Amino acid sequence: MSVSVCLWVPVVTAELRGLTETELSDVSGAGIGLVLENFKFSHGTDVPDENGNQGRIFKIGGLKSSDGRDVEIVVNHLYISGAGSNYGQNLRPVNLGRLVNPYTVDVVDGNAIGIADRAVLQLAAPTLIDPAHGFNCLGVDAVAGSGPCSSRPATAEYLGERPDLGMQMNLAVGEDRTANINIHAQSAVIDGSYLRLWGDNDRRQMVGQFRLNFYSPEVSINTCSQTGSGCGTRIQMTNFALELALGNRLQPMFFDVDGSGNFVIEVAAIDAPVPGSIGADGTRASSNPETWDFYQEYYSNPDYRSSLSIGNFSVGTRDFGPARIEGMLVQHLEIRTRDLAQ
Repeated sequence: MSVSVCLWVPVVTAELRGLTETELSDVSGAGIGLVLENFKFSHGTDVPDENGNQGRIFKIGGLKSSDGRDVEIVVNHLYISGAGSNYGQNLRPVNLGRLVNPYTVDVVDGNAIGIADRAVLQLAAPTLIDPAHGFNCLGVDAVAGSGPCSSRPATAEYLGERPDLGMQMNLAVGEDRTANINIHAQSAVIDGSYLRLWGDNDRRQMVGQFRLNFYSPEVSINTCSQTGSGCGTRIQMTNFALELALGNRLQPMFFDVDGSGNFVIEVAAIDAPVPGSIGADGTRASSNPETWDFYQEYYSNPDYRSSLSIGNFSVGTRDFGPARIEGMLVQHLEIRTRDLAQ
């Protein structure tokens, strides 16, 4: 595995030279780009080896059931591989990001993205690009000029930037342990995804925007016994495309911890604009312009809306056809953790 990290600055010269303090004060970094080349990852198993040693696994503990028993969430296997991994059985290398379009960690000017007078921390996947130069986000044989994704599918000439992803996990409640649940995604793409974070002075909280684009020609779920000897019927979703938007400049997400120590994520009801009327015919000409513009942006901006598309949904040998949700607008959402032991 090799790691390429680049620092971007707005001006690049062909030679190094000394800078005065005045010149240094005018230099600002444009962020950190991250590219992982020839990368593959596999995280242990919960099955002891021939010497009885427990495999290296990931556990979430410290939880209690409603009847007071200890609860553990156990991740037995987690993998990131190149295409054709056969649900994590044959791990191969893959590239994550491209030098021309890497994963980035950046502090951006909020005024440039509609968040007035704030510095915004942004963690972002490769950006979407002009479809005339990009690749279809779902096609495993996509060619240049077929879609808006920068990440390329694997070919005989290069590894591509679309990993196979998978996880096997189970839940232990006291001495009882559930069957393993397996989730796999083939040739996954998250181009255009980002997390933006900044501070809100009025509420004195961290707030943010989250955009998740997730494309995969196949997402599947099934359950197996803990020994792996028997597996249930596989749920399969082909041509899976999720575009999820939580929070926006008019209605950001708020992150908080309540008085009992539980974590709260909230997309609060939107604040009304400056009072003004909307004309009976609904046009801007007959309405208060500021009020009309506010609602026009909120209800018509595609960046504020979420969608889910599945080309075909099947359970075992039964096909249920396609499914689609389009234009979903999250107007209020509250996620709050609870202590089940109380």
